[in-house]
Amino acid sequence: MPVVGVGVGAALLASLGTAALVGAFDQGSSGTRAADISSIGQSSTDTVPVSGSSAENPDWQKVAAAVQDSVVAIQVTTSSGEAQGSGVIVDDEGHIVTNNHVVAGAQDGQVQVTLTDGRIFTADVVGTDPTTDLAVIKLQDAPDDLSPAALGDSSEVTVGDPVMAVGNPLGLANTVTTGIVSALDRPVSTTEDGSNESVVTNAIQIDAAVNPGNSGGPLFDAQGRVIGITSSIATTSSESGSIGLGFAIPVNLADMIASQLIADGTAEHAFLGVGLVDGTATADGVTRSGAQVQQVTEGSPAAQAGVQTGDVIVGIDGKAVGGAQQLTGYVRTHASGDETTLTLVRDGKSMEVDVTLAVREETASSGSGSDQGSGQNPEDMTPEQLWEWFQQQQGQQQGGGRG
Repeated sequence: MPVVGVGVGAALLASLGTAALVGAFDQGSSGTRAADISSIGQSSTDTVPVSGSSAENPDWQKVAAAVQDSVVAIQVTTSSGEAQGSGVIVDDEGHIVTNNHVVAGAQDGQVQVTLTDGRIFTADVVGTDPTTDLAVIKLQDAPDDLSPAALGDSSEVTVGDPVMAVGNPLGLANTVTTGIVSALDRPVSTTEDGSNESVVTNAIQIDAAVNPGNSGGPLFDAQGRVIGITSSIATTSSESGSIGLGFAIPVNLADMIASQLIADGTAEHAFLGVGLVDGTATADGVTRSGAQVQQVTEGSPAAQAGVQTGDVIVGIDGKAVGGAQQLTGYVRTHASGDETTLTLVRDGKSMEVDVTLAVREETASSGSGSDQGSGQNPEDMTPEQLWEWFQQQQGQQQGGGRG
């Protein structure tokens, strides 16, 4: 799991896997295969929503009993050793959603999965998406008595909602912890070991205890619906565990990416086509933080919409943008073709710009969303992007890495 160190004014993000996983799984040329995604995104099961449990009066005993069979423990062997993580079953075919950093580098593209009742299966890596730190694996010879989870709607989550994390922290399978949603749209940036690309997510922040091994496990609401995939924590050092600052990828994003991975093993990402740094802008009598445009890619959605170098983007679809990372996180929640409205400040005047997002052509070193330079090869960066990339690397070296 990425770990975030909170000391001397700096925070260090680390992932929740129990060992550092280096590299990405090479899919090879396995060809196309049939897939059934009919139950992806289902909002209910025979036991969920849990009767008698609500946000106002959660019954965690009932919720734990209702959802425990949908959570799995994952063991991965890589060239660097062994690691553990968690995952959640999402359909009757045996597809399981987890984090990319849990399964990246798995030998032969296979991992070991242990169900709640102790049965052990081999699973194939169906697809990985380093850009969002999500992955899908599929059980070989899946049994016919699987219990897929019900997916909630992360757009309806509010600060203060009760939540329950279930996973495999430190190899302790079927561990349940509870807490509340501490914040929403928290910009979180983590970097895979051996990679220059940052994973930027506007995460659900929680105070439920999560630790190395929780990565990829589900975050449930009070009615037993998955609202997030636990992925990282903040901590005082790379050696310490939970301090009540955990982060989960919103389930709406996980659902969108998982459906694509199940369909063809890859995921597309919308992008805006701008190089960004943090900035501030003053207009209409107020000063706001935002994302300052340093570069506009020719022919990109931003260019076609008239976004200009020097603009400071302070909002998207009515949501405040606090900086470059947060704007990137917002863009990555969208699909190609989505129309968004940017609120920006130019020469002291505020204005709105409508943008139709497009698919970015992915390469081994390219990210998506709004460019901050972190997803590019340093040799291909502009001077401004190279400087920001250098600053990011310095911050990561001071803070540590995945644990």
